[in-house]
This record gives sequence, C-alpha cells and structure tokens, in this order.
Amino acid sequence: MRVNGLAATEILKEDHRLIERLLRVLAQAAGKVERGEEVSPTVFARALDFIRNFADRCHHGKEEDCLFPALEAHGLPRHAGPVAVMLSEHEEGRGYVRGLAQALEQWQKGDKSAARAVAKNARGYADVLANHIPKEDNILYPMGENILPEGVKKGLLEAYEGVEKRLGEGKHHEYIHLIEELEKELKG
Repeated sequence: MRVNGLAATEILKEDHRLIERLLRVLAQAAGKVERGEEVSPTVFARALDFIRNFADRCHHGKEEDCLFPALEAHGLPRHAGPVAVMLSEHEEGRGYVRGLAQALEQWQKGDKSAARAVAKNARGYADVLANHIPKEDNILYPMGENILPEGVKKGLLEAYEGVEKRLGEGKHHEYIHLIEELEKELKG
C-alpha cells in the first residue's frame, strides 16, 4: 500500500532525509562554537524544537508506536535484535537531547561557557543519528518490507497519518521551512 506514491518505509526514509539535513546544521553550528565563532543560541533552540517534535515525537513516534509493534507481531522481537538496537539508539539520542536542552538553558541565561556543552551534545546527537539512520534504511526497513503483509503496511500508512495529525496541521511543512532557514543562516 502506498500513500502519495510512497510505501510505509519510504515515508520514514523521507523523514530521514530531512533529519539528516538537521544533523548537518547541528554539526556545522557545533563546529563554529568549537572554533570560537559566533553562533546564536537561537540556532540550537530552533534545532531542539525540530528534534523534539519532528525527529522524536513524529518520526520516532511512527517507528516506536506503529512500525516496531508491527514488526514484533510478525516475528522481530522488541528486546533483542535490530528493533532493540534501534530503540537503544533512540534513547541514546534522547540523552544527548536532554544534555543539549540543559546546556542551552544555561547559555540563554547568560552562561557563555555552556555553549561548549551545547556543541558537545549537539555533535553527540548528530553522530548517533548519522550512524543510526543507515541501519534503519538499509537493514530494518527492508526486513519490514519483506515480513509485513500488505494489509499491515496499509494500516501503518494510516497510523503514520495519525502521528502527523498529532504533530499538528501543516507542521511537517513548517519544519521543512525551519531547516531551510537554519541552512541559510549558517551559510551567511
């Protein structure tokens, strides 16, 4: 089953392409901070919004609440193997996000030394996801395409739409625009 010409795993891969753009923004912004160049904490605050809402709540929501349970129901255990690895890496990324948020709060309160901790956590998050995404794209998703029946795939597409609606009407496009703005800001 396809929506707008996309299969269930292709929708997740599309999300990945947008997330990868954010990871490049984070790496670029972190690099500037590490070199002592001026970067507004707002860049990281806007990236944090994207991470929490698009990458985690929406994209990981599609995986953790929809795809992974379907895979488990069709033979891939949740507490071992590839699904367990993906869940573990999601949690590892969330740890960096918590560190990023805490350091960013300190930086925004005037503690300029916290900028280094922001950069460290941003880079850690970017590194985890940069290694994580190819595993999903090239291993887990193809496994899912092979083991999930067509009816389940159709149900996933409907479930993904529900996750997108919880994010908010038009939010997906707002996050695309946000990434474009951040990319431009860091080039300028």
